[in-house]
Amino acid sequence: MKRVLITGITGFVGSHLAEYLLDQEGVEVYGLKRWRSSLRNIEHLIERLKLIDGDLRDFKSMIKVIDTVRPDIIHHLAAQSYVLTSYDAPIDTIETNVCGTINLLEAVRQAGIDPVIHICSSSEVYGQVDPKYVPIKEDTPFRPASPYAVSKVGEDMVGYFYYTAYKLKTIRSRMFTHTGPRRGEVFVESSFAKQIAEIEKGLREPVLYVGNLNSIRTFLDVRDAVRAYWLLVNKCSPGEVYNIGGNETMSIGEMLDLLLSMSPSKSKIKVQVDPARLRPADVTLQIPDCSKFKEATGWEPQIPIRQTLQDLLNYWRANV
Repeated sequence: MKRVLITGITGFVGSHLAEYLLDQEGVEVYGLKRWRSSLRNIEHLIERLKLIDGDLRDFKSMIKVIDTVRPDIIHHLAAQSYVLTSYDAPIDTIETNVCGTINLLEAVRQAGIDPVIHICSSSEVYGQVDPKYVPIKEDTPFRPASPYAVSKVGEDMVGYFYYTAYKLKTIRSRMFTHTGPRRGEVFVESSFAKQIAEIEKGLREPVLYVGNLNSIRTFLDVRDAVRAYWLLVNKCSPGEVYNIGGNETMSIGEMLDLLLSMSPSKSKIKVQVDPARLRPADVTLQIPDCSKFKEATGWEPQIPIRQTLQDLLNYWRANV
């Protein structure tokens, strides 16, 4: 049996990855969680998981976790992942995402084990890309536009350093926009879906608050994303980095129109810009070139964005 450790298992992607891996043969799924983390996303999986308490920012804690689990594969997903929050808490963001990754990798090194380690970086490292670099390749220059993006540059480079210096089998992913059921409400498409669900139930006035609707994104379903992550650790090369993303590109405004088209309340909903939802520095153009990953694995997205958004809206209809 392969022991797979997921950091951030209680989060959006972590819960979907756990769900996917539990359906694979010969896999035991271990999850790192903080004692105060909500288990809501994995309630339906609890009896099939092996959860272990720990905190990435506490090195002794990570030594204990790694010594206890001694994993064959690590999916390092845990992070402070909210871009807007990173402006208010830049130090916490850096400590969690950069120092936490160092603690994890150093614990692995000191344990003397040799797992495949997936370091989950982000497309945010590319920042506001010059249109001449679109679609974005892995060698596109970094232009991080938020404390979160800076932290992901650091995490990405820490993963590369531990491969070059200590030969840890780190593989870095740079995931582009991905969404689906359980997506945190601070993310744009989930915020829209939750507001629509609340309006449908009469829980709020029919005003939907938005930020910048002109940004361009390429969307991917989270269930396609976790399938990609499993292929990553089984088929890709340590030391390498891979863009992963969808194949349906649209503006945030077009995505909102698609969501609104699914609601019987669409005719009465007024869209209003909320200045608090605008970022100090925005990334407005993110279209990935995923050819390197596709050539290595044969992966292709399977779930259309319309189904993804419908499932997200239905998730909030059941949870507001």
